[in-house]
Amino acid sequence: MLFLVDAQLPPSLVEALSGAGCAAVHVADIDLVTATDQQIWDEAVSRSAVLVTKDRDFSLLRAAKSDGPVILWIRVGNTDNRSLIAKILRSLPEITAAVERGETVIELVGLQAVGRQQRSV
Repeated sequence: MLFLVDAQLPPSLVEALSGAGCAAVHVADIDLVTATDQQIWDEAVSRSAVLVTKDRDFSLLRAAKSDGPVILWIRVGNTDNRSLIAKILRSLPEITAAVERGETVIELVGLQAVGRQQRSV
């Protein structure tokens, strides 16, 4: 499983995910730090990556489309990078399970990962 980490999350998250045995890349490492949401979306699709973001727009975009990347929407509020990364790593088994179940948007709220299937409106 590959994680594409969005710009508002620290590059050190990539290192932490790699240390936990996951493939990960930060948008800054592939010259997408100032890219549009569509460019980041397209990159996640082309890499078959889980898009890790704090940006609500990606979860809304995913809900409006019949296909696209899995979105890991980080909703833990303001916290320091060390605590944020620790929360993500603690939730990694739940996140992985949600991806494997085919959930399209996974919300990391506080300390808990909550997945959901995409619903057509």
